[in-house]
Amino acid sequence: MRVLLDTHALLWWLADDPSLSATARRTIAEVDNTIFVSAASAWEIATKFAKGKLPTAETIIPNLAQIVAEEGFLHLPITIDHMIRSAFLPGDHRDPFDRILAAQGIIEELVLLSTDEKMRELGVSVSW
Repeated sequence: MRVLLDTHALLWWLADDPSLSATARRTIAEVDNTIFVSAASAWEIATKFAKGKLPTAETIIPNLAQIVAEEGFLHLPITIDHMIRSAFLPGDHRDPFDRILAAQGIIEELVLLSTDEKMRELGVSVSW
């Protein structure tokens, strides 16, 4: 399975947080799955840290690309097509980070690993 981590799923995985469900943990750990981390998640983490909303990210921000690679995850850049698709998704979910993740999931045919039920309204395949 090809899986895109929502930002909270990535952070919970890296912190070994019990908020990450057992199913999500197995999905990420399954060696046959290809796990993607979006540039949108890096943007969201850095933005929230800069605003003081995510102080725990201080240790991962300087090395996030390396950490992602060491976990065996693949970096998913944001393309023009992703940005355009994000603007035309259905629903009233206004979070720009989530809209980009949903657009990437749709275009790249990825399952989004997320607890956010509103993501389904955007038309992306969601698992948790």
